[in-house]
Amino acid sequence: MSERVLVADDDPDILNVVKINFDLDGFDVDTAVDGEDALQKATANPPQVIVLDIMMPRMDGLTALHRLRSQAATANIPIIMLTARGLPEDRVRGLELGADDYITKPFEITELAARVRAVLRRTQAARDLSPLTGLPGNFKITAEIEESISNGTDFALVHGDLDNFKAFNDHYGFMRGDEVIRFCASCLSDAAESLGIEQAFVGHIGGDDFVAIIPPEMAESYAKEVIERFDDGILDLYDTADALRGYIEVIDRRGERYAFPVVSLSLGVASTDVREIGTQWEASAIAVEMKEFAKKQPGSTYRIDRRTA
Repeated sequence: MSERVLVADDDPDILNVVKINFDLDGFDVDTAVDGEDALQKATANPPQVIVLDIMMPRMDGLTALHRLRSQAATANIPIIMLTARGLPEDRVRGLELGADDYITKPFEITELAARVRAVLRRTQAARDLSPLTGLPGNFKITAEIEESISNGTDFALVHGDLDNFKAFNDHYGFMRGDEVIRFCASCLSDAAESLGIEQAFVGHIGGDDFVAIIPPEMAESYAKEVIERFDDGILDLYDTADALRGYIEVIDRRGERYAFPVVSLSLGVASTDVREIGTQWEASAIAVEMKEFAKKQPGSTYRIDRRTA
């Protein structure tokens, strides 16, 4: 699917040149003749990127930029400003209002296309980061697995999932629950750094689910290191009385009291060290299956797939 770009400029020649070249470059291009036109079109059908000229009639680019950043439908769309003057005050004002990039007229069409691609990459990367852990999410996780498979690179996919987390969240509240999620993320990242795994990739699927992609020969050492770090620190996130008791008590909607053990971490590992893995779906299915086996054991543990077929 082509990325949609809205280009706003009062010069019809510029609009024509940009549209022709961007169409050839694989973009889906819409044009606007001034800021008011750009605002209406962006609101009605939000594009992936907006290119705004500063000097336009009816509504100039800076005013349009301010209006675009002020409404929910267009607030997060990356915007590149065009300026014929290149004055520092224009750039400063635009950046203060939320512009993502600037290009000065006259410009090379190849440079503008490169700037659009760059801002799209940055936006996608930022959008895919978990706001809670700062780790990349599903889009990047999928890309990493697919890249390893397509390049023929051996890898181990580690799927981590917390046990008894919902009870912790219900008992202490979501803010304390978020601390557990962040702690788990740091265990996964710090374990790779401690073991010197330079090629490690750690991602946050969402909720209390994580993945790591590491060299297969490091899978067992990594799993042990992650679990050791997690078990060494998890009790620090409990109230002292609960930590000493070794469980928390949660009352359900019917008023019945249940005891839940300390939050633990289950890891399941799929590895090309023992069998060929042809798709990201296969890798994920194996890792999840191993993780479910690990969950059947009390406390933090891991299971590595050692089947050859």
